[in-house]
Amino acid sequence: MRTDFDPAAMSRDDFYRLLTSTVVPRPIAWVSTVSADGVHNLAPHSFFSIASVAPPVVQFSSVGRKDTLRNVEATGQFVVNFSPEGLMAQINDTGADFPHGMSEFEAAGIDSEPSLRVKPLRVAASPVALECEVHSTVGIGDSTVVFGRVVHAVVSQDVLVDGHPEVARLKPLSRMGKNEWATIGDVRDLARIPYADWQGPAGDR
Repeated sequence: MRTDFDPAAMSRDDFYRLLTSTVVPRPIAWVSTVSADGVHNLAPHSFFSIASVAPPVVQFSSVGRKDTLRNVEATGQFVVNFSPEGLMAQINDTGADFPHGMSEFEAAGIDSEPSLRVKPLRVAASPVALECEVHSTVGIGDSTVVFGRVVHAVVSQDVLVDGHPEVARLKPLSRMGKNEWATIGDVRDLARIPYADWQGPAGDR
């Protein structure tokens, strides 16, 4: 038995809660931007993914018109800072609805460092930062999808194993439904099967 949900018959918030409880886990882009007036902003966005490999483009969605989106539109730049388990409280702090024009870096006591290729600051304690220039934006209903071309990436040596980021060292956070956050838990290694080696449906093996 299944239960049917009709978005046309439900409120926006009720269906939003359904979507965010079923499209899980969602990685968190901790996005730093700077306003045209020079105020540095930092906020988490859990509608986040890779959009393209060549060129390297990442994407996040701003639900509503928040300072992150305004700054991106004004300056054309942003940084995606990785969200590790050890910074969960600070990430949550920067999700508060601070007044327009207040810097989350300063209010939440987040140490920053200069970026190499863009003006927004990086989170100093974050193990990975993707410096981005805006590729394009697409408005969809009450949200705006921001596509950013990665022009520089920096990774802490502490999370590298043989030159590759190791998930056990990164310890990524993700968002679930309601007020739930998740850590990685068990990690399983399963290689994709070339057709020449395929031995039939998994359920039959």
